Amino acid sequence: MIRMVYRVLINSLRQLSFAKFLQVLRLVGSHPLFALLAFHATVRAFVLAKQHYPLSHSTDGPGNAFRHALWCCLILMYCCKVSSPRKSLEWCKRMTDMHEELFPNQPLQKKMDLHNNKIGMNLFMSMLPGIHRQFFETSFFIDLLIEKTKQAVLVSDLNFDAGEHLMILEE
Repeated sequence: MIRMVYRVLINSLRQLSFAKFLQVLRLVGSHPLFALLAFHATVRAFVLAKQHYPLSHSTDGPGNAFRHALWCCLILMYCCKVSSPRKSLEWCKRMTDMHEELFPNQPLQKKMDLHNNKIGMNLFMSMLPGIHRQFFETSFFIDLLIEKTKQAVLVSDLNFDAGEHLMILEE
């Protein structure tokens, strides 16, 4: 599984133009420790999404929504263990937004991914006052995100606002 993720990462980086590759290097260089933690969060989110949603983790369905929200929760969880929540949130948003710019989707897919990333960031930040950031664990998010995924909204219009619900494009 880990080899497959590495292969996907290497193939993705190969597809980037030189200018886009420099963007990645600038982001990674701005905070190398955050970059390593985000990579670990990426692998972990991919593995957990595949485990919980084997049929839709790589489609525009519930597994994808779960994976994006979990990805942001995990990035924040790991980064908050070594830095402030504010810096962690800023970096998480920069990185996940950059991901959507570097690897573009159709407009509705991009909106869905950005929205689901935001839901993950909001979930983590809403839990932060009640739990010391050093004590967060992955298991804190799984059940909550599975419930949110069950209530995900099927979207077919760019103007639709899903509010605090996860967005999906197909079931």
